[in-house]
Amino acid sequence: MNTAQSALVDAVRSALGEKAVVTDRHDIAPWEADWRGRYHGHAPAILAPDTLAGVVTVLALAHAGGVPIVPQGGNTSMVGGATPPADGSALILSLRRMNRIREISAADNLAVAEAGVILADLHRAVAERGRRFPLTLGARGSATIGGLTSTNAGGTQVLRFGTMRGLVAGVEAVLPDGSVHDGLAALKKDNRGYDLNQLLIGAEGTLGVVTAVTLRLAPAVAGRAVAWAALADPADALALLRRLEAATHAIEGFEIIPGDSLRLVLDHVPGTRAPLAGTHRWHVLIEATASEPQEEAPAALLERLLAPAIADGQVADAVIAASEAQAEALWRIRDSLSEAERASGPAVQHDISVPVADMPRFMIEAAAACEARFPGVHATAFGHLGDGNVHFHVRAPAGADPARWYAEDAPGITRFVNDLVVASGGSISAEHGIGQMKLRELERLSPPARLATLRAIKGALDPHGIMNPGKLVTLAPIPRAP
Repeated sequence: MNTAQSALVDAVRSALGEKAVVTDRHDIAPWEADWRGRYHGHAPAILAPDTLAGVVTVLALAHAGGVPIVPQGGNTSMVGGATPPADGSALILSLRRMNRIREISAADNLAVAEAGVILADLHRAVAERGRRFPLTLGARGSATIGGLTSTNAGGTQVLRFGTMRGLVAGVEAVLPDGSVHDGLAALKKDNRGYDLNQLLIGAEGTLGVVTAVTLRLAPAVAGRAVAWAALADPADALALLRRLEAATHAIEGFEIIPGDSLRLVLDHVPGTRAPLAGTHRWHVLIEATASEPQEEAPAALLERLLAPAIADGQVADAVIAASEAQAEALWRIRDSLSEAERASGPAVQHDISVPVADMPRFMIEAAAACEARFPGVHATAFGHLGDGNVHFHVRAPAGADPARWYAEDAPGITRFVNDLVVASGGSISAEHGIGQMKLRELERLSPPARLATLRAIKGALDPHGIMNPGKLVTLAPIPRAP
């Protein structure tokens, strides 16, 4: 710990108490690596305030002392966005103690939650009031509201409700100098210039620290049904989605899953089983909901809509969950895809988007191009077909040494995939953010105007570069590797 860090730690301990400072290496270590185990950093201390005033104190002191800070919530970033630098130059600012749900208004369909509230806990709390927060993802048991806001998280209900940008009605945040942005009021109209709330959503902690957000809620569902269907290819999957959307507004989730990804789950995740008999190349998971008891039962709706699709050969086979337990078992397969892949060996993950109409072609052609260009790899894609966002993963050849493959082969694969995405008019980051994983690629592929604007905003709000250094955007271009 350097002199400036020691002074900051002592000042925070004096102002906020012993619970606000963690210096024991055993307690810090779990928070120095990312969820995937790809990035490992070092932080001499964790600062853990439990109030807005405490965060103000930390950032004001850090700004005065020039000490870099890495904001962190549940540490579920998929791009190394909450991992401290390896050189020990930054301290972690944990928001986990700021875990209060300040307000739930069923009448206004709003909730105010602090940054450290775990998504699953919010789901339970609003359900008790007859409401729901319509964003969910596999990491809901550990992901926090602050992290979800700071990365503009998506999840499996974007098809109907949008990303966090559309679900956040207000933001409270502490800026790098310790000043407070109080934007929690859920105003439907506000034309006071630049939208600071939207600027902070998706900023990955590089412009300030989100401490609380006002969230839009939806009525609790009166019923839901989950179906699993097998199809020949992604083009048939998108055609089925359009067929369903033309008939109903009840479709809330539509996830595409290749047969080999399903096999990985069955091989590596205990307690899972194949939803359908036989072997199929592609699958979709469909969820329909009803908001009012008088609406057509979702199970009956799905049965009515899927039957003609099976009859005319668009769907090869399908099953509708007969209970909540069966519905959860189907969703468990989808939520376990990343876990199963991680257990199967090294892979490079690409969270990408292209125009929805082009996605079926991209999924097939990009996978074939990768496998032809890099012999022995296996490329596949799964995820949110209806949003034009899939997780395009390239698995290493059998027997590859992980360290060597990640160091020597993976960077070239990532550049190749990203070039295909940009050529298709897409984005190299659809919902996971940039973090440190995609920083160089963002600089390589961004139009000059976008990159210059990002740097200008960063430089204006964080001129000393103390907020989450090495993530999303740098104040100066990164030197190219030799």
